[in-house]
Amino acid sequence: MSSDLVFQLAGTCNEYPWGKKGSDSLAARLCEKTPGSDFKIDPEKYYSEMWFGDYPDFPGRKLETGEPLADVLQRDKERLLGKKVITQFDAQLPYLPKILSIAKALPLQIHPNKDLAAKLREKDPESFTDANHKPEIAVALSEFEVFAGFKPLDEVAPLFNLAILKRFNVGVPDKWTNETLRNVTRELLKLDLDTVRSIEIDLSKISRSQLGNAAYILDLLPRLQDQYGPEDAGSLVALLCMNYMVFQPGDAIFIPADGIHAYLAGDIVECMARSNNVLNVGFCPPADRNNVDTFANTLTFKAHSKEDVILPSKPSEKSKNGKTVVYQPPMSEFDMLRTVMKDKESEEITSSDGPGVLICTSGKGTLHADGKTFDLSSGFIFFIAPGVDAKLESKESLEIYMAVI
Repeated sequence: MSSDLVFQLAGTCNEYPWGKKGSDSLAARLCEKTPGSDFKIDPEKYYSEMWFGDYPDFPGRKLETGEPLADVLQRDKERLLGKKVITQFDAQLPYLPKILSIAKALPLQIHPNKDLAAKLREKDPESFTDANHKPEIAVALSEFEVFAGFKPLDEVAPLFNLAILKRFNVGVPDKWTNETLRNVTRELLKLDLDTVRSIEIDLSKISRSQLGNAAYILDLLPRLQDQYGPEDAGSLVALLCMNYMVFQPGDAIFIPADGIHAYLAGDIVECMARSNNVLNVGFCPPADRNNVDTFANTLTFKAHSKEDVILPSKPSEKSKNGKTVVYQPPMSEFDMLRTVMKDKESEEITSSDGPGVLICTSGKGTLHADGKTFDLSSGFIFFIAPGVDAKLESKESLEIYMAVI
């Protein structure tokens, strides 16, 4: 029996401690609004993410049957995944979409490249559950704060001329290179707890005029200390070496494989290559941290300014009525479409040569696809097979995000 080419999904909500509490969490609210699911928000729990891909850790499920999405796809690969995904992406959904609701900083992290991921998986398959890389994008659904990529060297180096940081400055500012930055990052992360605390105390006493454009450090330092204590070296790396940015809804960033980042606050749609590998070195308990040398040796310096991190949108060629923009990261696994419609508007999105997964984050409307009509509302998620066009109609303002091949 052939599978439906379009069907509704239910996501899985998880409870990492950096998530938002109870109904403050958009991820939890969207999960609860999925029709037919038995998920109910506990006001005392912290809800961090809703996953709705085919990855086994927190799988999306076919709403009608409760089956994991991966099982449904494998049963009818040719029609549901298509030739491109079967031949190029090992017959698995090559992307992993999520909603994140962030109340405090996620771990300071990188996602290892394919070579390192394969080595880590061979060495520790329980911690590294796949051999893939994990470049990712994040599109803001609310105000979104993030540390991502490194500042330009000419912004980092002067900070290490301050008396409290001069011990890490191995040369004069105009001699700093990426290797200098790599080694300074390594040294900061290897500091003992007492030294971290001492530096942070001294840093908090520096005047705003001395910090210049980096005066925001004085505002963020006590906030990070409140979240993770005054002994977490992740605060020093993030504040001194990394770009701090605040985005508004619709803004997006791209994090390459091996790109250093730590999301700080907000709600986002996140999508990444199909992987769950991560190396954490800060903003988490010491027992959860990975090897600092492995982390430092793997760092990439592709993102070395705020501009290198931003992923602008542009009008989508798949849009018939001009209501859809596309975020195109420099990777082959996926693009992300964003459709925004006012009351009683329509949009048509032409088919792809691979599957799409869409989520409605706000509003109400209908989806017409494969000769059928489906209701759309906040928290509704749909799988759309290759070769299937999608027509959207809004009953009130509607916002849709759709990962496509």
